[in-house]
Amino acid sequence: MKKKKKNNTLKKWAGRLHLWLGLLTGVIVFIVAVTGCIYVFHDEIKDAIYDYRFVEEKTTEYLPPSKIKENVQQLYPGTTDDFVIYTGKNRPVAVYGLYKEKPYYFYLNPYSGEFLYAQDFTKDFFEIVKSLHMYLLLPEEIGRQVVGISTLIFILMLITGVILWWPKKLKNLKKSLKVKWNARWRRLNYDLHNISGFYLHILAIIVAITGLYFSYDWVSDGIYYLGNFGEDVASDHHVEDIEQKPEISGNPVDIAFYETLELEPDYDMYFVWTEGDHHPVVTGAYPESLNFDHQSNFYFHPQSAELLQKQFYSDKSTGMKLQEMSYGIHTGQFFGMPGKIIAFILSIFVASLPVTGFIVWWGRKNRMKHLTR
Repeated sequence: MKKKKKNNTLKKWAGRLHLWLGLLTGVIVFIVAVTGCIYVFHDEIKDAIYDYRFVEEKTTEYLPPSKIKENVQQLYPGTTDDFVIYTGKNRPVAVYGLYKEKPYYFYLNPYSGEFLYAQDFTKDFFEIVKSLHMYLLLPEEIGRQVVGISTLIFILMLITGVILWWPKKLKNLKKSLKVKWNARWRRLNYDLHNISGFYLHILAIIVAITGLYFSYDWVSDGIYYLGNFGEDVASDHHVEDIEQKPEISGNPVDIAFYETLELEPDYDMYFVWTEGDHHPVVTGAYPESLNFDHQSNFYFHPQSAELLQKQFYSDKSTGMKLQEMSYGIHTGQFFGMPGKIIAFILSIFVASLPVTGFIVWWGRKNRMKHLTR
């Protein structure tokens, strides 16, 4: 008797939390899920409609980052050009920068330096979708918190949803796992909300947590320490304190880039990132074009181009690998096309949960009004 009363109390409070938190964040969860669904295949869609996404592959070596930056500065003087990414052997090199306070990617041919396209983030459809997904088009500091808090609430709703769904008797478990397709639309909607929520809650929680990686440092740190069983691995930390040295005759950024090509010659995508004289030049290499996983990183002195530290992917700790997997897991990219398809379908179902849940609540509310008349 006590156990039954305890279960009823748990379900009662779970129901209240589920209802009010759902009403509070339902619209935000819907927007985040729909925009995530749209963004999953952004690379494939852009490849199909934009010519600048491809160049003719050549056997000649890439132009150095300094020359790529120089070409951008000629067309867009004053652009910040701290980040250069060579996206693949048959793809353009891109320079990320701010031009007149607007974020851009400038795309050029990596072999000839020919200018191909200027992608204005404030006008690009998929960048707007991404900003809506991450910040709801609000100022970043505010939007990140709104989405982050709503995601935390969504995880709590998934847990309370499972508590509400859980049958009182285990013999009814099999029945609770089936949708009554021949039932009336209200019952069908109820089943779709409950059962889809149960089937998808584990995947949805994983996607939500990997999304929180981009909102909160404590989630990022938690993933790291979880993967390393609480250990902080010294080799995961890159060099910070840079002793100033006389500048060499060559360009340190170019030297760092070409040395990275030699360190990972079989990789397909590379980047070079500079943060000023007191920070190392950071380079990265990825095995596959447009796939941001399994990266190796190298750190060079900003004046002498001396290689200060190597971080091959195979040498990174499990925790660091898990951190770097977060984007790929969140978007499904880590598992290739099957992963993206799963992420797409999952996003559709997550977007449906606030809608079907609202219909359940609205139907009950109206029915109670009808009964009290």
